[in-house]
Amino acid sequence: MALALTPRLLRRGLELFAAISLGGVALLVAYYLIRFGDRVDVLLSPFLRLNWGWMGVGLVLASMDWFGGGLRLWVCTRYVYPGVRLRDMVLAGGFGAWAAYLTPFQSGSAPMSMWVMKRAGVPVPVALSSIFVTFIATVGFFAIAGPLAVVLGAGQSLSQHGLVLGITLYDLFKTSLTIFGFLGLLMLTAVIFPGVMKRLIQRLAGRFARRSPKAAERMAKLSTGVDRAHDCMVAFGSPKGLLTLLLAIVISAPSHANKLLAGYVTMRVLGIPADFTDILLLQILISFLLYFAPTPGGSGLAELTSAAVMSIYVPRELTPSYTLIWRFINSYATVIVGSLIFWYWLRRGLIGREEPVGVT
Repeated sequence: MALALTPRLLRRGLELFAAISLGGVALLVAYYLIRFGDRVDVLLSPFLRLNWGWMGVGLVLASMDWFGGGLRLWVCTRYVYPGVRLRDMVLAGGFGAWAAYLTPFQSGSAPMSMWVMKRAGVPVPVALSSIFVTFIATVGFFAIAGPLAVVLGAGQSLSQHGLVLGITLYDLFKTSLTIFGFLGLLMLTAVIFPGVMKRLIQRLAGRFARRSPKAAERMAKLSTGVDRAHDCMVAFGSPKGLLTLLLAIVISAPSHANKLLAGYVTMRVLGIPADFTDILLLQILISFLLYFAPTPGGSGLAELTSAAVMSIYVPRELTPSYTLIWRFINSYATVIVGSLIFWYWLRRGLIGREEPVGVT
């Protein structure tokens, strides 16, 4: 079923994201106001002595949702659809991240990216296949980066920090890493054996087609799209296609740099001593925990989870300022820029075009 990703839905997502995010920050601020009494200066003083050089690094990191994600999408798309422009893919990658932050479980990411790619002339089945490969690259990147960090010995200190029932942060990290590894193997199977997925979708489409003539017409269109997507997946399953997938996994590092490095950069902005490898491992853990969050962009959960996990290194009086700056680098910057561009598109005539994103 197509997701009706409309301007109205995105506006509601933006409002919900802002409300829940502000609520999460407000809870943190209220907690620390109670803890420190009426000393508002304790909460505001960190903003008066920020390291603006590192803040500039944070802005560059925030742009990786667009440029890193767009570069990766361009590499995957041009393999099966030569001639696609990098500029269009930067917009598609950035708006995919933007919609992910505005929808629960990141469900709006793929439809929004497909919509932007369709505006650029990329057929929807091709766009869907390319986006699926970038998702495989994301899972593959985390499935490789996590074990590599463990092998190199990074983050062993996390085993000293317990949560409940004897479970440590290090245990939680390894558990989430196992889940990502399993997902990676499952998706790689879909690339290597695309015929299995095609037959499964065709069987489901056949069942729906028998319900009514209208459903049969829709399933006929879907079958055409499935055939085109199958051809793309076959191409990605070739040696050259697998090399493209490997390149996409490598590019996933800058694509997710804002999520993985935001914690370390934020600590440097605030002048907090930080061990790069341990902070990186913690940020991978937070990314794992929030990847399928049920709130838009993990809003609310992200603020509270980050504050709890990073309390190991961040002084309590700096937690609210750390959380605000971390979230700005992690997602707020992309939400702001994406909303401004989308508002501009609305002003140019997108208002009233409430069509869903579907397979054509």
